Amino acid sequence: MLAALVSVAAYAQKDTLTRKSPALVDTSVVGYSILSTMPKGVKINQSSDIARALSRHIGMNHSRRISGYRVRIYFDNQQNSRATSEAIESKFAAMYPGIPTYRSYQAPFFKVTVGDFRSYSEAQSLVNAIKKTFPAAFIVKEKIHFPIIGSVESHAAKAPEDKR
Repeated sequence: MLAALVSVAAYAQKDTLTRKSPALVDTSVVGYSILSTMPKGVKINQSSDIARALSRHIGMNHSRRISGYRVRIYFDNQQNSRATSEAIESKFAAMYPGIPTYRSYQAPFFKVTVGDFRSYSEAQSLVNAIKKTFPAAFIVKEKIHFPIIGSVESHAAKAPEDKR
């Protein structure tokens, strides 16, 4: 009996498969210092230790995740669900290249979830934009990557017209 439990535990697998899109970088602020916008005559004396500490803080927390919302566009457990989830993920990524996609497997379901939204209303904007193409889309609360500030509004605005 003990040998059977040990052999089962030895072959246990983690039931998640996740594909993450490359990290997005807000190019409008790369190399930009907020201090450069100060009016003439304002002088700021800042220790170089503060700048180093801020850079270190940003570097240490770049992969930190926060509670937020994503839009689930596929959720199924049929025999062909793996292939279908791959196809749906590819279709969404081609239609909306600026929105990250996440494909996962949690026994027995394959799931495709998209976006990183701080609020429910931001996620709802995407649902409204994609509802014709992905009618089963719904919002889920998950741990998300830090979304780039100001990019959320552009998701719905850049959404192509659904042609069905």
